[in-house]
Amino acid sequence: MINHKEFQRLVTQLYATVGELEQMFPGRHFTPDGHMVGSIGECLVADAYGLKLMTASNKGYDAITPEGLNVEIKATQARSVAFRSEPEHTICIKILPDGTFEEIYNGPGALVWEQFKGNPLPSNGQFQISLNKLRQLNHTVAQTDRVPKAF
Repeated sequence: MINHKEFQRLVTQLYATVGELEQMFPGRHFTPDGHMVGSIGECLVADAYGLKLMTASNKGYDAITPEGLNVEIKATQARSVAFRSEPEHTICIKILPDGTFEEIYNGPGALVWEQFKGNPLPSNGQFQISLNKLRQLNHTVAQTDRVPKAF
């Protein structure tokens, strides 16, 4: 069982360290990115929504709900996220420095994937979508089509 308070404390501590390093070395950025942000986001979402995490780099989904719904988790500190394939369900978050997160999108993956329809596949194999667009889509998702938070 995850100790929620300890997990949030550690994430907060990580971002506090980043802030201290950036003050110590003005003009340098120490923002966690890449795998670290992805892993932190997956753990934050799994914890908050009561999901079972799958092995890392599992194709097409990162976690499963108790009911068996496959969930692709996208976490960022930037203005967009990328998709390689159509997920069954997606939860996209923006990680905040205090160890919490903002839910950007929580709904069917098809709604997101539909935004790429007719677009050629980018050379890196990933379609980008802005957080603002995901926020707009999130307003169209029925409450019954969302994964509820566990706490």
